[in-house]
Amino acid sequence: MNEAQYEVIIIGGSYSGLSAAMALGRSIRKTLIIDSGKPCNEQTPHSHNFLTQDGKTPKEISELSRKQVLEYETVEFHQGKAINAEKNTNGFTITTEKGEKFHSKKLIIATGITDEIPDIKGFKESWGISLIHCPYCHGYEYKGKKTGIIANGDKAVHIASLVKNLTEDVTLITRGKANFSDEQKEKLERNHIQIIESEITELKHQNGMVESILLSDGKDIGFEAVYGVFPFHQHSEIPKQLGCEFTEMGHIKADFMQKTTIPGVFVCGDNSSMMRSVSNAVMTGNVAGAMVNMELVTECF
Repeated sequence: MNEAQYEVIIIGGSYSGLSAAMALGRSIRKTLIIDSGKPCNEQTPHSHNFLTQDGKTPKEISELSRKQVLEYETVEFHQGKAINAEKNTNGFTITTEKGEKFHSKKLIIATGITDEIPDIKGFKESWGISLIHCPYCHGYEYKGKKTGIIANGDKAVHIASLVKNLTEDVTLITRGKANFSDEQKEKLERNHIQIIESEITELKHQNGMVESILLSDGKDIGFEAVYGVFPFHQHSEIPKQLGCEFTEMGHIKADFMQKTTIPGVFVCGDNSSMMRSVSNAVMTGNVAGAMVNMELVTECF
């Protein structure tokens, strides 16, 4: 079994983890990235709103990123799933599902989140393709299209306000009684946004491209794009194991330096931010890597 010692271990090797690793590699820190190879955007056909990479596939971006990061001689990559973390006097011990153990002084958690997609026919097959979550990431490609939004309450109004800027044909599907204040109802009505309270039976699609939504009352309404606002949970149990605090929404609590409430533990990417984008993941990863290096410098200088 491996018992290797590193200065920093990064759990999660997607955009934020790789960005943190680059900052650490350029600071000549002995760094290990542990990644399970299951990114949350693996179904997404193209990534947008990221300078120099607009329109590339997520796989293209991550493969190029990994290649560039691993050119730094102090950075290593390990394919595997980290399932346990223990804090000790010398730092942290990480154990993978195969029983491999790795040790480090500092820990960066870049594990992302898992969307809790409703168990409705067609949802999982379309998620990230035409059933989308972010107007900034995907909205431009569906500008002017007939668009549905599966959401309720404040989140529905927020997404509707953004989507209305991209298309005039917007319908809210609340999957139950609509939960809007009088002021919100007035805004939705003024912007000609229809509200449907029926449950959804099926999202009809061809290879992930939505064609229509079948409602529980038998109506079959055609759409060309659908936004979905769904709950999420942390992709990894490790932050909870270590005792990290969480926000009310379920993100890992971190300060502007990406420090968690547990000394020596930093986070970056979707697991600790409401901004779910490649550019934000890269930015927070860069900050986490730099701040971990600064903490290591301070401890020995």
